[in-house]
Amino acid sequence: MTQMQEARKGQITDEMKVVAEVEAMDIHKIVRGLADGRIIIPKNVRGKSRPMGVGKGLKTKINANIGSSSELEKVKWEVEKAKTAVKYGADTIMDLSTGSGLEKVREAIMQSVDVPIGTVPVYEAAVNASKTKGAVINMDGDDMFRAIENQAKAGVDFITVHCGITMETVEKVKSSNRIMGIVSRGGSFLAAWILQNQEENPLYSNYDYLLEVAAEYDVTLSLGDGLRPGCLHDASDAPQIQELVTLGGLVDRARDAGVQVMVEGPGHVPINQIQANMQIQKTVCKEAPFYVLGPLVTDLAPGYDHITSAIGGAIAASSGADFLCYVTPAEHLAIPNVDDVREGVIASKIAAEAADIAKGVKGSWEREVEMAHARRDFDWDKQFGLAFDGEKARKCRQRKPSSEDDMCTMCGDFCAIRIVRDNF
Repeated sequence: MTQMQEARKGQITDEMKVVAEVEAMDIHKIVRGLADGRIIIPKNVRGKSRPMGVGKGLKTKINANIGSSSELEKVKWEVEKAKTAVKYGADTIMDLSTGSGLEKVREAIMQSVDVPIGTVPVYEAAVNASKTKGAVINMDGDDMFRAIENQAKAGVDFITVHCGITMETVEKVKSSNRIMGIVSRGGSFLAAWILQNQEENPLYSNYDYLLEVAAEYDVTLSLGDGLRPGCLHDASDAPQIQELVTLGGLVDRARDAGVQVMVEGPGHVPINQIQANMQIQKTVCKEAPFYVLGPLVTDLAPGYDHITSAIGGAIAASSGADFLCYVTPAEHLAIPNVDDVREGVIASKIAAEAADIAKGVKGSWEREVEMAHARRDFDWDKQFGLAFDGEKARKCRQRKPSSEDDMCTMCGDFCAIRIVRDNF
């Protein structure tokens, strides 16, 4: 039985208790949120991850994408990135591996961390089709569902499935004035498959079967935004909105089946369009948890896209998004290294905290006040302990140590806090 089905029967599971304790929230609010689909707890019945909640009223969560590619596949490196991401505050890890040994990478990651693990099963289907059938577009529906079941059995907690890529939406992309077309890797696989085979997307046409598999393992469906905008020019266009409308209907069907579901969102979006995008999603998808990549607010910052996405993420989360997928400095340029992962997670944590303060999420304001007292009292250890990256903060202070504890080398004897303390 899924967490949603348990909640609808009034059953309180151990997972619900853990989430309520972590969130400092009344357990009955968690149960009600799960029952109506506004909250999810991505946890496969076969998985070993610790329970974690996403959704309305909860802290904004952070996901870190890692994984090998056909160009670079090092299992130990991906494990190190997973551990680094969790160390600095990632709530979940998504393994997006597309290398030939992707199953080994996934297994190693799942053994190395205890946070919920997400994947994109069509990647596995595509890699296998390339090996055995000569090309990605030669995979069939059985290949896709075989990968989904394989990963569900392996204990994956949530999966991105691009069910909104349909024959109708692909035609809309072809007739649109998009510059970037389709930038979602999974979305491009399925769009190319549809065009090659002139058949409907199996994940859409066989959605009921997908729900059966998800319910069996209590795998949370993350309905992928295969038509998310890949540049500001393409934001909020007809293909993006059409896919979202399709996903809204699929949310209803998942809830009817007792399957936990969230919806993925854009992408690259100008600041002045972010709030509207969040409100449209929450309306169309009836407050299903919203999982956004960024959004990035300018296309002119390669090497700094962890910053552009943090700006967009703060606005998105304060406007209703529940789950931020980090972006690293390597976005659009290369596979991220360990340092890129750390910077990406911390940038997203900053965005999430800024949003949670605005939303009044319990604990956020209290931490800010605690930091203010620590700064006033020159309690450096407390400041480093509260900081998202206390190691870096400590190194900055030690780099130019002050002769006295109640000042730093920025202001020295003219420290405003000290002057006020000594004269008021």
